[in-house]
Amino acid sequence: MQQRLYPLGQQDFPGIITEGRVYVDKTMHAHRLITTNKYYFLSRPRRFGKSLFVSMLETIFLGKQELFKGMYIYDKWPFEPYPIISLSFNTLAYENNQLDESIKKRLHFIAASNAIELKTEETKEKFEELIKGLYKKYNKNVVILIDEYDKPLIDYLDKSNLHKALENRDILKRFYSVLKDADQYLKLVFITGVSKFSKVSIFSDLNNITDLSIDAAYNEICGISQRELEDNFTEELKIYDKEKIRKWYNGYRFHTKGETVYNPYSLLSFFVKSGDYQNFWYTTGTPTFLMKMCREQHLYKFEEISINQDELGNFDIENLKIIPILFQTGYLTIVGEDPLFRNYTLSFPNTEVRESYLRQLVDTYIDSSSLSSANILQDLIKSLQIQDKELMKSAINKAFAQIPYDLWQKENEQYYHAIVHLLFSLLNVYIFSEVHTQQGRADAIVIYEDQIYCMEFKLDQSAQDALDQIKSRGYTERFRDTGKPIHHIGINFSSEQKKVDDIIW
Repeated sequence: MQQRLYPLGQQDFPGIITEGRVYVDKTMHAHRLITTNKYYFLSRPRRFGKSLFVSMLETIFLGKQELFKGMYIYDKWPFEPYPIISLSFNTLAYENNQLDESIKKRLHFIAASNAIELKTEETKEKFEELIKGLYKKYNKNVVILIDEYDKPLIDYLDKSNLHKALENRDILKRFYSVLKDADQYLKLVFITGVSKFSKVSIFSDLNNITDLSIDAAYNEICGISQRELEDNFTEELKIYDKEKIRKWYNGYRFHTKGETVYNPYSLLSFFVKSGDYQNFWYTTGTPTFLMKMCREQHLYKFEEISINQDELGNFDIENLKIIPILFQTGYLTIVGEDPLFRNYTLSFPNTEVRESYLRQLVDTYIDSSSLSSANILQDLIKSLQIQDKELMKSAINKAFAQIPYDLWQKENEQYYHAIVHLLFSLLNVYIFSEVHTQQGRADAIVIYEDQIYCMEFKLDQSAQDALDQIKSRGYTERFRDTGKPIHHIGINFSSEQKKVDDIIW
């Protein structure tokens, strides 16, 4: 295959086109939004193509038609140049309470580039002055493009820095409040971020903004659909396993009526690495506060999570909810819907995210960066294959040996249950926790190689108590007619010995 140039990590649309790099045409979405409305907000996970889309919009409004030859919008837009105010909070310095000053510097830079002098002092007033100054100078409405609006918030969401996020929120709220009264001077306002704003937010004054985040028509505005993959990467698909690529990097959906899309960063990285399946997107940065929140809330089951559609858009800095954040940041995606109750069903999008997230979450639960889970997982799977309770006990205790003493003292049975669940989940076996039956809830049911393993956990009691509960409550009765071998496994954790002290199989 002839060597192709991939725009890996590149967000500059003109550069990608002039260098002859692969570009998946998204101008149909751009044309629809610039001819339909004026104010837009788009939330998508990091490294998903938001910044490139903003750069493409900027190129359209600079009037550079020649760069769009062969694309959808080429002969459908007049390509007149418009004055533009473009801000990317990913590039602004906001550490050490510098956010306000950094915004001022950017506004002054744009003003100077257009031979306009800003005379006011406050950031809000400078923004308003710049909008009016550009409108007056060019006698044209102004295009405002704001990328990664929430970066000064997301970077400070851990409890120790929350005050900084609140301070930055107030600064941004004052800044954006200018837009409402500037309507007559504006052509387009397009704002992107990872987090979707809630009803009471920094955009509360912009009540006419159109949210594209969960919109069927814009489901594929970022990311690469299966059709786009097959149209733009035909030579690559002759070499690599199409189905395996799909399982690893596809799966993101932002509306139940939309097609699933690939993470563009991971997909391009895969092609650059000549077909090496790795966790490309995940390794570019996962906020540690997400892992800590999962541990604090004993959250370890991520398959088939149900959440109301209204809750999915919640982003209240002072009352963070983990599931909406996991969706907005790309770790969970929409896989189904219950229209009667207006609920979405969420799960991991693909192999890359599932494997990476669970592996890091295990490390967070045991509070150790030194654990090598490979040997533990190998022993666990072997214990199922040869039905060896001592090997299972040894494997689980290798993980528990890493848990700090203070965690053993303050955590309960559910905590250790969570670690076991995560370990088995990493094996890619079917594990169901807290399975409801007619007489209660089984702690865990594992299905592996056509055999069924029912596990019950106890803390500072006995493995026999756990086994007796499985039998007395009939946790496996539902599987009797399957003809599959059924295993009852009672497990007791000892907080004094800091390990599993007994397993009865």
